Amino acid sequence: MTVSGEEKTQAKTEQAKGKVKEASGRLVGNERLTAEGRAEQAKGDARQAKEKIKDVLKD
Repeated sequence: MTVSGEEKTQAKTEQAKGKVKEASGRLVGNERLTAEGRAEQAKGDARQAKEKIKDVLKD
């Protein structure tokens, strides 16, 4: 797997973990956990956007 492929995989993993954290936080009423989940999703979204830009610039 290339570095770019690893970054894309890591982005998807961060997004998924963030969604689980957010849902768990909402389920138990923990605002901090919900916020952490949203932040983790945003980090994954940013990483994914960066990789898409790299792909466009490569072509």
